[in-house]
Amino acid sequence: MAVTGIGHLALVVSDMKKSTDFYCGILGFKLVFEIKDANGKPWINYLKLAPGQFVELFYPNGETNPDGVKRIGYSHVCFLVDDMKKTVDEVLARGGVLDRPIKLGADGNYQCWFVDPDGNRMEFMQIMAGSPHAKHS
Repeated sequence: MAVTGIGHLALVVSDMKKSTDFYCGILGFKLVFEIKDANGKPWINYLKLAPGQFVELFYPNGETNPDGVKRIGYSHVCFLVDDMKKTVDEVLARGGVLDRPIKLGADGNYQCWFVDPDGNRMEFMQIMAGSPHAKHS
């Protein structure tokens, strides 16, 4: 299996402006692109902290944890892979379980989702040429 690095850490924030100001103004990250949801509403801000390394800030759009509690804070960690199909096949062969199948995401990259034994969400992502990630790496 070829996990090649950590692509991003994702957080759900309570106030996008305050959080973007904190990460960019205080920590020195750079807002490099935004993604809107299927209805055209703001959804995610991508902040670059180093080449190929991002923090993904989600607007608080009512997402909840499995226990029904509104989620603010940690959302998921994203692991980069070079070959999504091969990686997923190996994870499944080793007894892993996907909770969402491979799909082409709104950002133009292939992704799939799984959880660890404690229910922590994780994503595999294969960066595709022409995606905002590739352009801003």
